[in-house]
Amino acid sequence: MEPFPSDQILLPRNMIENSMFEEEPDVVDLAKEPCLQPLEPDELEYEPRSSRLLVRGLGEHEMDDDEEDYESSAKLLGMSFMNRSSGLRNNMSVYRQNPNGSCSVPSTKTMVVCTVVLVIAVSLIMAVYLLPKCNFTKEGCHKKNHTMELIYPLATNGKLFPWAKIRLPPDVVPLHYDLVLQPNLTTLKFAGSVKIVVNIVQVTWKIVLHSSGLNITKATITSSGGRQAKPVEFLEYPLHDQIAVMAPEALLEGQNYTVNIEYSANLSDTYYGFYKISYKDENSKQRWFAATQFEPLAARSAFPCFDEPAFKATFLIKIKRDEKLSTLSNMPKKATTPVTNGIVQDEFFVSLKMSTYLVAFVVADLKNISRETNGSLVSVYAIPQHLNQVGYALNTAVKLLEFYQKYFLINYPLEKLDLVAIPDFQSGAMENWGLITFRETALLFDSNTSSARDKKLITAVIAHELAHQWFGNLVTMEWWNDLWLNEGFATFMEYFAMEEIFPELHSDEDFLNLIFKAMMKDSLNSSHPVSSAVQSSEQIEEMFDALSYIKGASLLLMLKHYLTKDVFQAGIEMYLHNHNYGSAQSDDLWDSMNEITNGTLDVKKLMKTWILHKGFPLVTVARKGKIISVQQEKFLYCVEPENWTSDASYLWHIPLTYITSSCNFTHCTNAYLLDQKSAVIELPEEVEWIKFNVDMNGYYIVHYAEDWKTLIDLLKKNHTALSPKDRANLINNIFNLAGLLEKKGEQQLAARVMHRIEHLLGDKIDQQRWTDDGTLSERELRSTLLAFACTHGMRNCRSTATGMFEKWMKSNGTMSLPSDVMKAIFTAGAKSSDGWEFLLKMYFSSVSEAEKSKMIEALASTEDVRKLIWLMQNSLEGEVIRTQELSHIIATVSQSLPGHLLAWDFVKENWEKLTRKFHLGSYTIQNIISCSTSQFATKAHLLEVKSFFESKSEESSQLRCVKEAIDTIQLNIQWMERNLAKLQELL
Repeated sequence: MEPFPSDQILLPRNMIENSMFEEEPDVVDLAKEPCLQPLEPDELEYEPRSSRLLVRGLGEHEMDDDEEDYESSAKLLGMSFMNRSSGLRNNMSVYRQNPNGSCSVPSTKTMVVCTVVLVIAVSLIMAVYLLPKCNFTKEGCHKKNHTMELIYPLATNGKLFPWAKIRLPPDVVPLHYDLVLQPNLTTLKFAGSVKIVVNIVQVTWKIVLHSSGLNITKATITSSGGRQAKPVEFLEYPLHDQIAVMAPEALLEGQNYTVNIEYSANLSDTYYGFYKISYKDENSKQRWFAATQFEPLAARSAFPCFDEPAFKATFLIKIKRDEKLSTLSNMPKKATTPVTNGIVQDEFFVSLKMSTYLVAFVVADLKNISRETNGSLVSVYAIPQHLNQVGYALNTAVKLLEFYQKYFLINYPLEKLDLVAIPDFQSGAMENWGLITFRETALLFDSNTSSARDKKLITAVIAHELAHQWFGNLVTMEWWNDLWLNEGFATFMEYFAMEEIFPELHSDEDFLNLIFKAMMKDSLNSSHPVSSAVQSSEQIEEMFDALSYIKGASLLLMLKHYLTKDVFQAGIEMYLHNHNYGSAQSDDLWDSMNEITNGTLDVKKLMKTWILHKGFPLVTVARKGKIISVQQEKFLYCVEPENWTSDASYLWHIPLTYITSSCNFTHCTNAYLLDQKSAVIELPEEVEWIKFNVDMNGYYIVHYAEDWKTLIDLLKKNHTALSPKDRANLINNIFNLAGLLEKKGEQQLAARVMHRIEHLLGDKIDQQRWTDDGTLSERELRSTLLAFACTHGMRNCRSTATGMFEKWMKSNGTMSLPSDVMKAIFTAGAKSSDGWEFLLKMYFSSVSEAEKSKMIEALASTEDVRKLIWLMQNSLEGEVIRTQELSHIIATVSQSLPGHLLAWDFVKENWEKLTRKFHLGSYTIQNIISCSTSQFATKAHLLEVKSFFESKSEESSQLRCVKEAIDTIQLNIQWMERNLAKLQELL
């Protein structure tokens, strides 16, 4: 999935310690529960994030060390633990209060009696809690060692639910699904039925699977040789989105059974599951569109299923629809048959073996263009009024599909590949196998209104999603802790493929910029390892971040350069062949690489130091003659040591690269593996200078103990001595500098910073022409410079842009504007009230998504507070401005002086609505939190942000993106305290 740019829990210790002072909860005697089967040892686990009953025999020593206590035990158990208040009050009489307020010491007799009573009580408690319960039954204990008996949660009907873990049991695996759906775009509901063929791995009486928000009306089970379906009881446990089909007899190991479930539900009004979309057709008539977004955990809200990535199966999908609409799914359409008047059923061919999150279907009025390549039909679909904007996407998709097939030496396995533009879509795109869904701005290219950067975005997103057809679809990560295997690889291949096929787009420069941003995130205490243990839905959602995508891709880039491109490519081919149509873990990738290196390098040993630890190293270089001393340490980004929770002594195995003055071309790159705290490199001769981390291909930063001045002097004499990639981060710093100052009330200082920037860039700004001429790099530079200049009132940018806007307004929007400078023109025009209102009117009537994106950013750049509030509120409601734009709007509003406080206030006031629409931990929520708080640089704002999230649910306050926001504000404060006086003096 392309994010749009922008478990088991420990029994709470306090429950164990305080149980003596609380009412004894009801104890369930599992031996007397006829509906439950004996537990296997691997089922013995406590999951307190729900209502449940206590069972004797649970000891603290039997819990996992890495689990967390999220909520109080009383709340989690869903029952009343009342202190024996009256008893405690009575017992307090042994302590007599003296007139002066102090307590007298109890008598010796009283103390002896209390001690005896306490010993007896403790002994009884230990006997009850530590001895197996069967000791107290006439049957006695079975030979099988059940050291503890599980706490089962309660199902919705009050019965015991036979599974307590978040992850599904391994004793049943799905083989095939027959899914029939009938969405109604008038009532906005859908009915469904699913037949799931399952195989029994271990004898059981239950089949536990996922279901969320579905109204199940019937459930039956049929054995492989049986002809008659038997009704079964099913239990529901909504907290884990699970249902349990309780078999009338034991399900035998090795046998197949078919579970048949009938159900109904509403089409979702969020961006998850099977959801509804409203849009206006070419006649401005409201139409409805139904589409799916199942990654990571939403297939269960469209049909009951084993909704974990490792549970791969085949799917046969049938959809009943209005004959005026069309349907798409993962596979080609097999047949269409009439059902009733005006209703037909589309049946699709049986899919390949795949994960549930990759299942997809769309019901809408769509048009398409197609082209065949290497036996597969590639098609791009859009609503009818956008059909003239799909040509570039089709050409790009065909080129990329052909490239990947040659590079991986594995053909795309399906007969068709559909790319569909969805009118309202949360992320950039989703890689559903054979049916990739896109936000319209990430797929549609309008030659009149799409800029050079728009073309680059569309190319990148298509490249990313097509790479997923192999990395993610053909081979899938086993669990979400290794999401980087999907997203890191797709991101790496995205930029690699673009460099190979579209070199004129200079995508490597964009990738470098993303790496800098990822390293900034990774340097915070709130960072996490690329491969991190996750269980809850919020934790899984939060894995979709810059570290899984960009850091994951950066580590692969580093490995490619260290192994050489041919060895790396062979390792990828081996990995895909070894695990096709299956699931994999990180170690499987390294094992495949080791098969190619054949003992010359332990790739697993090297790469484990990078994916299992957060952060990155700082390498310090000292040069004395021919001797180069290198030393690694944990890079800390201006945080106080006491706030850092990581192991500062951690060692990475760093593939160092360097060039020297004797030969500074790429083919002269030298390599050295630093797998110790420090080392010495001896050069063949003395050199004038040395530069480590060539082209920033390694995921580390370098400090030169003595050579900074040497390198600076080198660049003054000949800036081309080092590559553009090695110079890029210097420019990035000065642009970020100006942003903290206005929000702290340092407007005069901010103005002086802008004056310095104008002095540096003024001539370059004056050289720009208000056209679309030049190479793509020149066009991108022009777009960036003029947008920046107009925003900050530099040179005559605003007057020129305002003049062009007024001419466009007088033509009633019919005059053509250069696409590369369109955003600058719209932003200048929106500064006036009349211009803003006209731009909003044109936004409603525009059919170009690229143009509308530039308009919405310009509208959000106004300094009129009332207009900003209106814009955010209406985007949240989604009626006149699509909710998909809200994150972009908040990000833009947050950049201005009047808007940065406004955006934060909006987030606070609408937090519950935001998290209902976008889900806790989602990429959109991450962006909203980051954008609305990243400009804060005062202790008052720090306290406010902390207090707000602490007042919300524990799931909200524990979000990693909340911790990251707090880290960022603290860093901003520290930067201001350390550098503000120096900056005032400098300027």
